[in-house]
Amino acid sequence: MLYSIHAKDHDGSLKARRDARPAHIARLKELLEEGRLFAAGPHPAIDSEDPGKAGFSGSLIIAEFPSLEAAQAWADADPYFAAGVYAEAEVQPFVLALP
Repeated sequence: MLYSIHAKDHDGSLKARRDARPAHIARLKELLEEGRLFAAGPHPAIDSEDPGKAGFSGSLIIAEFPSLEAAQAWADADPYFAAGVYAEAEVQPFVLALP
C-alpha cells in the first residue's frame, strides 16, 4: 500500500538540511531502485522553486510500504531527524485516485 509522509522542518534548519541531504537522498534512491517511490520533494518556505535563504518548511514522500508501522519506522529513521531538520512527520495511508 502507498503511504504519505509529510514531514515538517524545524525553523532555521536549512544548513542542517543541506548537510544531511546526501544521506536523505540515498535512502530515497533505495526506494526508487526497489520500485517503491511514487513521489518525493521538499516544500519551499516561500512561493518559489528555489527559495534561497528562506529554505524549506518540510517534505512530502509518497512510497509503498508493507504496513503503516513499516512506513512510520522508515520515516522515523530518516537522516533529517538525526540532523535536527525534521520536527515531526505524519504518516498516513494514501490511495491514488488520479491520474
